[in-house]
Amino acid sequence: MGNNRNDAGFLRAKKRVTAIKEFYVSSTLYCIIIPVLIWVNYQTTSFPWAIFPALGWGLGLVFKGMAALGINPLWGQEWENRKIQELMNKNNL
Repeated sequence: MGNNRNDAGFLRAKKRVTAIKEFYVSSTLYCIIIPVLIWVNYQTTSFPWAIFPALGWGLGLVFKGMAALGINPLWGQEWENRKIQELMNKNNL
């Protein structure tokens, strides 16, 4: 049983590392692509359309960062642990 717990812990840690990595990649792309869009916007029209992808992607980036860092004001780590334990007890896992 201890080995299963370690395996489950490893899988959770691996999932979190993957989420953090995806957040870093997305942040880097945001910092490269958004300035290019702003430059194109400035060169082509006076309407500030670049603000829409900047705000949309930025909001998504905030949520991705919160998920990657384990910040969830609605369903925190404590709730998640209780729910996992409840489901494991219910299903005899």
